[in-house]
Amino acid sequence: MLERLERVWRIVATGLCFTTFGLGGLALRVLVFPCVRWSTRDPERRAVRVKAIIRTTFRVFVAMMRRVGVLSLEIHGLEKLQGGGRLIVANHPSLVDVVFLMSCIDRADCIVKSSLARNPFTRGPVVAAGFLCNDEGAGLVEDCVASVRRGNNLIIFPEGSRTPLPGTPPLPLQRGAANIAVRGEIDITPVRIRCHPPMLAKGVPWYRVPPRRGHFVIEVCDDIPVAPFLQARSAAIATRELTAHLTDYFSLEIRRAVT
Repeated sequence: MLERLERVWRIVATGLCFTTFGLGGLALRVLVFPCVRWSTRDPERRAVRVKAIIRTTFRVFVAMMRRVGVLSLEIHGLEKLQGGGRLIVANHPSLVDVVFLMSCIDRADCIVKSSLARNPFTRGPVVAAGFLCNDEGAGLVEDCVASVRRGNNLIIFPEGSRTPLPGTPPLPLQRGAANIAVRGEIDITPVRIRCHPPMLAKGVPWYRVPPRRGHFVIEVCDDIPVAPFLQARSAAIATRELTAHLTDYFSLEIRRAVT
């Protein structure tokens, strides 16, 4: 009986958290970001200020999810994310992975779906922070490289979508992250994320909570140097080889993340 009540509470608490998240995004767009825009004329400085505000609000949101018992979280190697100009590549087992990472990374940048720039609840943070949209075409890689060189920490999920549930084929890694690393000559900081039992996974509605509270473990690993791959005959070959290396690197973790 107690387990059933605890699970019902987690459904209610999850809905409360996401409702708060949506309303918070709307409040930032309507109340906070206009003030930042009026007080900070320089676009680059304005984007840095907005990223700091988003980081703070995401930290509050993560603390809220932990406090009400929706999930638990532990992070290892966080000191490896200090500083700027990093290309952070992570696997993607749940809906809130980017929230976790952005809550603990200074000047975090990311590639978002263009639909988020049109959503009234997310448009404010996306536009104000200058996040990159995935419909920018051929110039997207150059924009990503430029973002890292400006001192931002760019977060990439090379799967392109959340990790599928057990029993479904794994997603092949896309070449975007490797392409950015090769063309910008940027080392990769890999991050492994796992959750047991799985929650907020691809194709699972938010209200279908697991039998017990999901426990997330985030591990920041040592950098993967890009220099050895730059010795390839061309950038295309280097990108292909680095993508294969990342596939091998993350394949075990991707399987672990959905079991």
